[in-house]
Amino acid sequence: MKRHNVLFNKLNTTAMKPIDLSQHYDNIVRAAIDAGTAILEVYATDFRVDFKQDNSPLTLADTKANDIIIKTLESTGLPYVSEETQFSAYHVRENWSRFWLVDPLDGTKEFVNRNGEFSVNIGLIENQKPVMGVIYAPVNDILYFSDENGAWKLEYAKGLVLANPGLAHLKRQASKLPLSRKTNDFTIVVSRSHLNPETTEYINKSKRHHDSIRIVSRGSSLKMCMIAEGNADVYPRFGLTSEWDTAAGHAIVLAAGGKVVQFDNRQTELVYNNPDLQNPSFIAFSAQAKDQYEAM
Repeated sequence: MKRHNVLFNKLNTTAMKPIDLSQHYDNIVRAAIDAGTAILEVYATDFRVDFKQDNSPLTLADTKANDIIIKTLESTGLPYVSEETQFSAYHVRENWSRFWLVDPLDGTKEFVNRNGEFSVNIGLIENQKPVMGVIYAPVNDILYFSDENGAWKLEYAKGLVLANPGLAHLKRQASKLPLSRKTNDFTIVVSRSHLNPETTEYINKSKRHHDSIRIVSRGSSLKMCMIAEGNADVYPRFGLTSEWDTAAGHAIVLAAGGKVVQFDNRQTELVYNNPDLQNPSFIAFSAQAKDQYEAM
């Protein structure tokens, strides 16, 4: 852990120099795939579950994925914050205009429960806004990624990335987001592991405004991916979440034409690199829903 503190301080003196991120994008995507592969190797075993101080689960898959991703991020010259790495204090971070925000295994509870709904999340933050996101769902072998030109969904991702990781090639093989709508139902996607009374109240309120409502439960950042796809209209999340939970998904939602705003202030997008690295309650809207349902 001490090594990372030294690295952060070193990076802080050089991280704001302009760099061409396109030269790193291929490596970031490859790191997400490799991390997903390492996660599945642990998933196939009778793995041990430890617990952090906040009582959240931790497995060997979390640490293996983290090591793979951090090794790649260090080569970019930008600082990073990862859930599984000791990160620097706010008086250092507040000077960062660009940094990586990582959850190497988002949905550890889903991993432990073996329902397959977990993901690898890598986001790039610039001036407190998410500008690039990479999410890999290893069980389904689906990659979601975004840049300033849009967002995409790539199925059978591992083989395609390993054969030709070039971003232009992957975009040609992928589907541009949002996708064509599959249902006319007003669809609310909610957390599989964090359904609370506030969410239930929001669902009940929505039922008074719509004739047909569909409720879908998903783990990890796959909820944000459903919003980006347009296969869900809204994703309400009440209570605190960490910034690494949302950064990559937020970037992909934005690039697909949606938005992620504070629940109590629908005009304010979530921002990143807060002192405590926590998000307030929020709601994500798909591109189709963001104007029609903004007041809900």
